[in-house]
Amino acid sequence: MSKFNSFHGGIHPPDSKITASKAIEKAKLPAGVIILLQQHVGAPCKPLVKEGDEVKAGQKIGDSDSFVSAPVHSSISGVVKEISTQQSPIGSEVQGIIIESDGRDESAKMEAIDPATASKREILARIREAGIVGLGGEAFPTHVKLSPPEGKEIDTVILNGSECEPCMTSDHRLMLEQPDKVVKGLKVIMKVLEVDRGFIGIEDNKADAIERMRAAVEKEGDGKIKVVPLKTKYPQGEERILIKTILNREIPSGGYSHDIGVIVQNVSTAKAIYDAIYDGIPLIERVVTVTGDVMDPKNLLVRIGTSFHELIEECGGFRGEKGKIVNGGPMRGIAQYKDVPVIKSIRCVLVLDIEKARISEERECTNCGTCVEACPIGLMPTVLGKLARKKRFEDCRDYHILDCVECGSCTYVCPSKIPLIQLITYGKEEIKRSENA
Repeated sequence: MSKFNSFHGGIHPPDSKITASKAIEKAKLPAGVIILLQQHVGAPCKPLVKEGDEVKAGQKIGDSDSFVSAPVHSSISGVVKEISTQQSPIGSEVQGIIIESDGRDESAKMEAIDPATASKREILARIREAGIVGLGGEAFPTHVKLSPPEGKEIDTVILNGSECEPCMTSDHRLMLEQPDKVVKGLKVIMKVLEVDRGFIGIEDNKADAIERMRAAVEKEGDGKIKVVPLKTKYPQGEERILIKTILNREIPSGGYSHDIGVIVQNVSTAKAIYDAIYDGIPLIERVVTVTGDVMDPKNLLVRIGTSFHELIEECGGFRGEKGKIVNGGPMRGIAQYKDVPVIKSIRCVLVLDIEKARISEERECTNCGTCVEACPIGLMPTVLGKLARKKRFEDCRDYHILDCVECGSCTYVCPSKIPLIQLITYGKEEIKRSENA
């Protein structure tokens, strides 16, 4: 293991974690929810219900025959009112199931299973049936990630508890309040992958979480798991950076973590696995930080499908003149132009007043190289931005644009306020589109 706990490049934006000391509160039961049929990487689900059907919380209402997919469940009990096209908080339009609550909150749970006696196949089937996806933001189906390609030998699992994005504190609070469940979820992951080495990486600005997680590991009496403090620096939690920092291994260009024997999961994903295995509860709720320019910022345990505006109202509404509502943090978040429902990958709803939402005027590049120094992957963002703007996508590929982790560090440090990450993301999408044409 590397004796260093940091990495090349990166930045130190203000952490703005004003909810770090606020315990998780259970959000109000919503009067209705919109369950999108694609909340994950892979094939969208098809509805298993129709208008007028009565459903219970935890009932599966959408699924797909595709391996790379994850079913969706109703998060409340009530009646299906409509199935129609809806706006997703990640910017796409997808089919959604609108459910009106009956106020009873009746649930449909699965039978718990014992991970000590259950087979690997049974555990993977349960993880899939529970609709679990990566809750760190990527939303990749967890049963797929825990099924590496044949010939890929996995020897290490890393649990990501760094939560390096400013403003977010949902993972932090989960580690403080339910550390035992996170550790037990990690042990299930390690069993499925048949590995005997696990690490939990946590930034050192969360000393309380480091202490709490270490106590939980010690309580389990498992010498196979180690909590690793990491230097607080953005984007410490990015998968390839986390692996490099903890293990001193590098994912090859165009490769994946399983190519170097590692699987990375988020602490919230581990907790969701615990819920599915030990309690038979599918993924129908998650912790969301609601922060920024709201009257009373909170960490809320939210039913999937609850609207952003409902959460903002539960936090006292807007403070000041409304500017932007963002899915995510200030570095990687996506601004919303209409009310949208919470999906599985939502970790934070950030509200910005009108002044903070203003976009700075772009100026000519001075070739200062600040973006190059900040890039944690060692790319040349200024060159990639210029090439993407000129639609020279093959040249972008030659400059390894596909290795960009879209952390936004380059845009943050650019003195000319050039939207580098937007240009680079555009270039990546165009390359992927041409490959799939």
